Amino acid sequence: MTAPRRPRHVTVAGRRVCHRVDGDGPPVLLLHGIGRTMRDFDDLHERLAQRFRVHSVDLPGYGGSLPMAAPYTLPELGGFVGRYLDAVGVDQPAHLVGNSLGGAVAMQFAVTEPARVASLGLITPAGFGKEVTILLRLLALRPFGRLLLRPSRWSAGRAERALFHDPAFATAERIAYALEIARQPHAARVMLETAHNLGTLRGISPQWREELLARVEKLDLPTLIVWGDRDLILPAAHLEAARARLPRARTHLFTDCGHMPQIERGEEFHRMLLDFWKEGPPAEVRVDAARS
Repeated sequence: MTAPRRPRHVTVAGRRVCHRVDGDGPPVLLLHGIGRTMRDFDDLHERLAQRFRVHSVDLPGYGGSLPMAAPYTLPELGGFVGRYLDAVGVDQPAHLVGNSLGGAVAMQFAVTEPARVASLGLITPAGFGKEVTILLRLLALRPFGRLLLRPSRWSAGRAERALFHDPAFATAERIAYALEIARQPHAARVMLETAHNLGTLRGISPQWREELLARVEKLDLPTLIVWGDRDLILPAAHLEAARARLPRARTHLFTDCGHMPQIERGEEFHRMLLDFWKEGPPAEVRVDAARS
């Protein structure tokens, strides 16, 4: 895990937001998942900054960013992306790369302001199916969810290990940081609000998913979608649904990989992104490349 540089802060809609900006070139924005932070992109950020102007940001209420006053709905989170890009002066189309919830947020911003998006890079994105880990479904039950979110080293370790197929990636450093974030006074409330607005005990809500995908289908944007075949958070079967809904997208299934290919298969994913951006809207990829 790359040691993060000292984060910077910017004011977005009157609230302090934690972010990193490095490199020169076309703009890239990296968006993390629910309960996570921009540190999930540390290694990818460093790699991309050699060729691009890379922005990593903690979504409102996560990591070092203060919560937003608005409800934690997908339209509000998508609106935050536009306000952030305004605040940091990005005035040309940006490549959006989002993991899990961050993928849904990227799609939401793209359907709202398509002229501001150069491409979509979706890493195990939420939105292509209702199935999701039982732990996130239980967060929809607020009293029980609060019990689940009580911070402890055991719960932080369990959550971190669930993200990776290879347990070696659930390092002591990552677990300690996850516990630190979970202990923030607003962390549980933000997680519960996000989960309540986007899901139910039965899984991810179909209403916002169908509305979002119906609009994404109409976009003419280069799109890359990747998954890990051992994803315990959002099952890899969602990739088949993504292929059906977005047949022009490039897709890729990583073998022996969990919910965060940008970490677990970091070098391969980085190369894939560079090829994708270089080639434009490419043909679909359905077979995992052999490991070198």
